[in-house]
Amino acid sequence: MERMRGWPVTLTEGPVGLRPLRHRDAATWRELRVRNADWLRPWEPTNPETPLFRSGLGPYLSMVHTMRREARQGLALPWVVTYEGAFAGQLTIGAIVWGSARSAQIGYWIDRHVAGRGVIPTAVALAVDHCFFTVGLHRVEANIRPENAASRRVVEKLGFREEGIRRRHLHIDGAWRDHICYALTVEDVPGGLRARWLGRDQAFPRPSSAS
Repeated sequence: MERMRGWPVTLTEGPVGLRPLRHRDAATWRELRVRNADWLRPWEPTNPETPLFRSGLGPYLSMVHTMRREARQGLALPWVVTYEGAFAGQLTIGAIVWGSARSAQIGYWIDRHVAGRGVIPTAVALAVDHCFFTVGLHRVEANIRPENAASRRVVEKLGFREEGIRRRHLHIDGAWRDHICYALTVEDVPGGLRARWLGRDQAFPRPSSAS
């Protein structure tokens, strides 16, 4: 695939946005990762490209280079999550498989300071709709540790279907960990996931200026 349809792209809904990674985000990314290290460590795959300890900017720049290459190859959609215009986390659609599968996996993290405001559910809804209705994927999975109650609530509120346990699926925090597989297909959300999410009573809090 020469270039993925619908990429690069910026998506927004109220104060929540998704935009491509930029090299100039490096210092902000490092500061957030260091500040949120204890918050993120139990849930993130062991990966030398995204360490949770204080380091130089090299790991971020390497990650951006890798993700941009994968995006050009049609294998990933790497976004920054923004809240009220500020860098607040990351969301990546990765492990994209084309052919007869047209499937992918979604992963995300959020700054603890803005957690609980509906930022990630809204970002996931935007990303999934873009994958289904613009990029042309058919299925999106989220694999989450059973102990990660906050991340499980995100996909459960959005209506992802629980499909069972993947034993020792990823190496996280020093050991191979089981994960619960959640999934959606395009047939599950014919009107779009964003519309379904924003129609819920517990839609994310809007900033006062948006009233």
